Amino acid sequence: METDAPPTIVSLPQLAEKHLDEAAQSSSGRSSYPLHRDQLDKLRQLMLAMRAGESLSDHENPGEATVYVVRGRVRLTTASESYEATEGESIVVPYERHGLDAIEDSAVVLTLISRPM
Repeated sequence: METDAPPTIVSLPQLAEKHLDEAAQSSSGRSSYPLHRDQLDKLRQLMLAMRAGESLSDHENPGEATVYVVRGRVRLTTASESYEATEGESIVVPYERHGLDAIEDSAVVLTLISRPM
């Protein structure tokens, strides 16, 4: 589907700083911001900021997913593996239950493509 709307440009480092500040003030230690959702709701991108020591508990992988680290250092864990990434690195999320831990104050971009039903 085509649109005549101009592309939206987002400064990921600036957005990361804003949401790291919000995470620092939040009782949950996290802040998130939806970056993009396609018209068919298959592709989604989300900025997630977490204070050091905070985590997303284990959950299922809803489809193809990557975690791109904008700031900080994170660890993605599965039942049998652990993957660490730092600023500028990306992790391809395995098709299994996983969790995400902020080793340092961190901001990541989660990109998700839903599996066909």
